[in-house]
Amino acid sequence: MSLINSEIKPFKATAYKDGKFIDLTEADFKGKWSLVVFYPADFTFVCPTELEDLADLYPEFQKLGVEIYGVSCDTHFAHKAWHDTSDAIKKVQYALVGDPTATLARNFDVLIEEEGMALRGSFLINPEGQIKLCEVHDNGIGRDASEMLRKVKAAQYVASHPGEVCPAKWKEGEATLSPSLDLVGKI
Repeated sequence: MSLINSEIKPFKATAYKDGKFIDLTEADFKGKWSLVVFYPADFTFVCPTELEDLADLYPEFQKLGVEIYGVSCDTHFAHKAWHDTSDAIKKVQYALVGDPTATLARNFDVLIEEEGMALRGSFLINPEGQIKLCEVHDNGIGRDASEMLRKVKAAQYVASHPGEVCPAKWKEGEATLSPSLDLVGKI
């Protein structure tokens, strides 16, 4: 069953953000757009490149009212240690969420049980707490933050313009489509 349009499940977690440990629940994901980005583990190879890429575009996500949460099955203590030792992770200003019980990874269906780590999963949650975008990669395939930003803009556009949809490669300001009987067979 797809997670699209499902509501996020209850959870409690601790994250490392801005030099502090903070507590999070599903309530923190409501009232704003949230991008939850699962990655396999701290102190790995592809993960810091992805998290740094997101960090570089974090101000752009914030302008759109989107909060980012990086999540792995490591503890919040490991996140702090990684932040203190990695030049790439030092750039991260969004929350790095510890999920040592794998509750979040299970809730979002990205847990690799036998390895105790998550797949690379990206989930966009609307202000009502519904998952609007879900993309899961094999752990050897890194993501592109600029493409995630484009998808966020498309999801926000569709949410604020009922009856319109964004075609492939749509970028902000470009034409959208209004599905109707008149369009059938003309695209």
